[in-house]
Amino acid sequence: MLSSDGGPVTDYDRCFCPAVQNGDFPGEACVHGSDEETCAHCAMAKPSFCSSSFGFDLIRLTDSEKLRRIVLASAKGFSIGAGLKGGLGLFSILVRLRRRRSSSATRKVEVFSNSEAISLAIKETLRYGLFLGTFAGTFCSLDEIIGSLGGHRRTARWRALVAGLVAGPSMLLTGPNTQHTGLAIYILMRAAVLASRCGIKSKRFGRICKPLTWKHGDIFLMCLSSSQILSAYILKQESLPPSYKSFLNKHGGKDAAILQGVKEIATGMVFTNLEAVEKYYKSTGIDIKLDPKMKVPCTIIHGKQSCGGHFVSFLIEAYKRALPVYLPVYLVPALIVHRQGLLKRPYRILGKGLLGTARSSLFLSVYCASAWMWTCLLFRIFKKCNIPMVAMGTFPTGLALAIEKKSRRIEISLYCFARAIESFFTCMADAGYLPQSENLKRADVVIFSISTAIIMHCYAQERDVFRSKYLNVLDWVFGVPPSPCETPRCKNSCYRRNEDSGEDSSQQLLEASRLQI
Repeated sequence: MLSSDGGPVTDYDRCFCPAVQNGDFPGEACVHGSDEETCAHCAMAKPSFCSSSFGFDLIRLTDSEKLRRIVLASAKGFSIGAGLKGGLGLFSILVRLRRRRSSSATRKVEVFSNSEAISLAIKETLRYGLFLGTFAGTFCSLDEIIGSLGGHRRTARWRALVAGLVAGPSMLLTGPNTQHTGLAIYILMRAAVLASRCGIKSKRFGRICKPLTWKHGDIFLMCLSSSQILSAYILKQESLPPSYKSFLNKHGGKDAAILQGVKEIATGMVFTNLEAVEKYYKSTGIDIKLDPKMKVPCTIIHGKQSCGGHFVSFLIEAYKRALPVYLPVYLVPALIVHRQGLLKRPYRILGKGLLGTARSSLFLSVYCASAWMWTCLLFRIFKKCNIPMVAMGTFPTGLALAIEKKSRRIEISLYCFARAIESFFTCMADAGYLPQSENLKRADVVIFSISTAIIMHCYAQERDVFRSKYLNVLDWVFGVPPSPCETPRCKNSCYRRNEDSGEDSSQQLLEASRLQI
């Protein structure tokens, strides 16, 4: 058989579409390089659009196309990093200005002026833009360099792994002394999820990873996370990141004097601030006298209210605090992403946004209210309060996650689990149970690099373990189009043939998509 130029057909000319290799198309593999612009088997796009990241040697990109891919990836990475960090910085500045106008006392204790806060926000925006821009550019550069030197098909199985590992230290651009332990652990959790999905698909590790498909694994993970996070909120707030601690203090709904009182009784310390607690309640119109010999801190937590009455009143106030948090989370994407659909079906899109806001706000308010309800219930049952009781009482708080939409549960539980791990190891290190390593000062960079190596390897080799929304973002940044048999025409063709042949691969993908932890 001859190619279009009259010579023998080589591996470079043949179509290595998976549908052909699996025998879905009878006869010989199709030949590229003919006068036809598309492949009859897979309707493959024109040569200039094929990338090297999937290990296809069908078309070799020119040097200018490789350079263009690297530059575009860097620019898009910068835009995402600067956009996200800049948006958060803008929001914090607006909140700061609002507080400054509403309270004259706030101006007396401010550490930074408004101009200094704006300058810091701009610097952070540029740093995070450089971080993600450099990461994307470094990955694409190494991907193309290794592929050119070692052969794209020969290096396909490990090229993205190495490129992701080397690109990881780009995190240092956010600041040489800025630790990002929480972010690194969260990315590690995402990498673990992808690796587990790959394990579920494989014949070798399928049985081992089978328990990870447990339907309610996300709720169990949230319960574990809640036990550590809420215990740290009461007993050791310094183990939590400042921003997260501020969030908990706001939605936890309790004054610092109350938290200190609960901490002292749980740790067996002598009360030192009962007068501060009494003074706080007096400022709210409640005159109460606390017993220094108390065994259960219910009167410290909710004064003269009953435990049930406190749950109801706290739930209402917590819902009011939660609404402003989730309103922009749902409505802003609706205005940006679905701006065209708003003109055609505004009531439907806005209705979904409002329903999602109400649902997520209910989750957060029930979560916070039930934390105090479960701890009070446990304290009264056992007639005592100690550290194990606090940990046990905050464990069932994670059940509130069942209120959330199923697709959001794993995202929330993974985020909280990352925070819980960071807090746990901080507590262990402070207690002296973990050795302090002087040689490894940036463990967050090491963890982040290993995680990105796993993620980028899965992205290049196991694309079906990603959700479509994440895959679309990665494709947009790194300039990787769908592989030949991911075009709509070939998808339909492969689907019909797989259905006729009775293949069971769809069942494996279904199990992988049900992965919870």
